[in-house]
Amino acid sequence: MTDRLQQLALFVRTVETGSFSKTGRELGLSQPSVSRAIAALEERLGVKLLLRTTRRITATDAGLALLIRAREAIGSIDDAENAARGADSLSGVLRVALPTAYGVREIVPLLPAFLERHPALKINLMMSDRYEDLIAEGADLALRLGRQPDSSFVTHRLATTRRLLVASPDYLMRRGTPRTVAELAAHHCLGGPADLDRGVWTFHKNGKVESVTVDNRIWTGSGSGVVACAVAGLGIAVSSRWMCGDELRASSLVEVLGDQILDSIDAFVVFPAGRRPSQKARTFSDYLSEALTRRYTEG
Repeated sequence: MTDRLQQLALFVRTVETGSFSKTGRELGLSQPSVSRAIAALEERLGVKLLLRTTRRITATDAGLALLIRAREAIGSIDDAENAARGADSLSGVLRVALPTAYGVREIVPLLPAFLERHPALKINLMMSDRYEDLIAEGADLALRLGRQPDSSFVTHRLATTRRLLVASPDYLMRRGTPRTVAELAAHHCLGGPADLDRGVWTFHKNGKVESVTVDNRIWTGSGSGVVACAVAGLGIAVSSRWMCGDELRASSLVEVLGDQILDSIDAFVVFPAGRRPSQKARTFSDYLSEALTRRYTEG
């Protein structure tokens, strides 16, 4: 049984890394040892599980079918061991997919306290500005911002934070500070991930709704990119509070039209469909929900 479980674990990590050698380095094994173990697994099952090329190793259809069940089996073993140790002593590897800027600014500062509670746990932060395929990438959960498309994934709202307009003092000195929503149409504007409607900015004040169509001089899919453009004096940006908080505190950005309210933006945790989230994933999600809610409420 031990050999069978090891074969499955090596198979899963090889699909996720795309490399025998990377898997071996992670687990302290030689590349030939990993290759032989998976070859033995293929021989035992009588099917080809991996396609080997000079650039990358990928799973066959049979391999993908095994991958899903193998992850479930390994996750169940991890959960059983963690249950025996207790919820305060998690172990294993937790794989989290998340946007780069959000991860750097908001999630990484929360990790020391979480890992102090769980010293035997390791975390793989799969930071990327593209949405990962949670199943293909092997993530236990993902963190997402803004509107979530309909999917088979299970989502849970973690926290909510403000969106606001920001600009550099230099830009406002050169171009003037808008006093009304309508005046934004005459300004250089910057669009990014928090610009949910791509150039139609809608505000709420005293029960009234007012929208303005702006001409985004620059648009970027990076939250840190749009903040950097605003700091550089290129225009007025829509940003979430978590993304521009450091710049506001440093006075390199200031809020514009602070009496007008933009729709808030939500942070979600997303679990892969088809299996119960692991205890590691559930515990981390609960921790983030509490920590982020406290941070956004206090901020």
